Amino acid sequence: MAMILAKTTNTILINNTEVWMDNILKKIEKLMLEHDAISPELIKKKDIKLGLRNPDGSGVVAGITSKGIVIGYEKIPNPEGTYTIKPVEGKLYYCGYDACDLAQRIQEEGRYGFDEVTYLLLTGELPNKKDLERFEEVIADRRPLTKLERGIIMQEDVNYNQMYALHSVISHLSRCDPDPDSTDIKDVSRQCINIIAKAPVIIAYNYNVMKFRKGGDLFITKPNPEWSTAENFLYMLRGEKPSEYEAKLFDLALMLHAEHGGGNNSTFAVRTVTSSGANTYMALCAGVASLSGHLHGGANEAVMKMMKDIKQHVKDWKDDEEVEHYLKLILEKKAYDRSGKIYGIGHAVYTKSDPRAIIFRQKAEEFAKMKKNADEFNLFAKVADIGTMLVQKYKGTVVSPNVDFYSGLIYKMMGIPTELFTPIFAMARFSGWSAHRIEQIIHNKIIRPAYASSLDGYKEYIPLVKR
Repeated sequence: MAMILAKTTNTILINNTEVWMDNILKKIEKLMLEHDAISPELIKKKDIKLGLRNPDGSGVVAGITSKGIVIGYEKIPNPEGTYTIKPVEGKLYYCGYDACDLAQRIQEEGRYGFDEVTYLLLTGELPNKKDLERFEEVIADRRPLTKLERGIIMQEDVNYNQMYALHSVISHLSRCDPDPDSTDIKDVSRQCINIIAKAPVIIAYNYNVMKFRKGGDLFITKPNPEWSTAENFLYMLRGEKPSEYEAKLFDLALMLHAEHGGGNNSTFAVRTVTSSGANTYMALCAGVASLSGHLHGGANEAVMKMMKDIKQHVKDWKDDEEVEHYLKLILEKKAYDRSGKIYGIGHAVYTKSDPRAIIFRQKAEEFAKMKKNADEFNLFAKVADIGTMLVQKYKGTVVSPNVDFYSGLIYKMMGIPTELFTPIFAMARFSGWSAHRIEQIIHNKIIRPAYASSLDGYKEYIPLVKR
């Protein structure tokens, strides 16, 4: 009887605690909305660049870099001292080189180029043949995981969210470093190259362990030192060597995702954390954390989900009017997720074109014909063309499809699972993040932007009994 009463009492206490917790959370939420919401008038009055963006949408210049420059518009000066934004064809530069031209030229020479692009970003110079061969050997030598590093992956309790798993493993790699907190450039370079080399292995192993935990067979294979990063990743993921065409296409994707200037959210996060004196593992984890957000890293996954919905609701994929009608419903928040967004259309910087998207569209069309998947590609192209026209009409801004519109389709045709789309983005971007980390250490200045107060004045303390 006493045990029953004790159990009943505990149940009542637990239920009461949950009710109290729910009530206090509701009150906190109400107060947060009341005090933290800011009116557009106040933002304008205090001249706040919310999101570090100017009123015209262009980014506030908050730093300087030699690593990557993104161009999507020109600023035309006006007589009164202001300026007008002029949309231009997009350009992306890595250390002064046109990134798209660089990637295409490397591919025309019949080579894999991701390691070469990584060398360029880290050093600022293209390697000669001897230096490139040595760097590729260094990457290949560092690529395999040690027993302790493999154990970190196997010890993860839940690997279902692949970005969470990647973040966790990268942070734990510090346990395998004899001097993880060093900010000496030589040590930081070693750490960064180590992570760049191991990231494809970690991502492939994380995914295979996740499948094992869901009841599948455990498939773990060592990378081949004679193969490129692209070949090794697809091999470790699938268990068989990919075709040269697919490996070269994946290598192209890695090259075009490796860097995108210092102002994008994840790179800025890496630079900000770096500027505090944090170690390499924490700084690069900040990039992974930022990229896990759906407004930054999950764009191609969002495109694929949207396209799945469009394929279900548009009966005739070849009918322009039917496609346009459904896209209008999406923009009017009457269809799909009611966000009013056509995912993959528009970019924070690019206006008339995203140069990476132009290449990816060509490659997606070519690959789709090989895979006998032309109908799906044609629907993607139709949504891109009609969607661009509608977004410009509805919002009055010049936009274009971005790289994420086509990258997901290419990955899907390769048989890459959707859960890995964003980790693959991170795999490529570790090169750019590392280059920016080293540059930020050399600049040696902590990032500390100012925030204006939204309050009217200061408050006097009120004793607890009088509140």
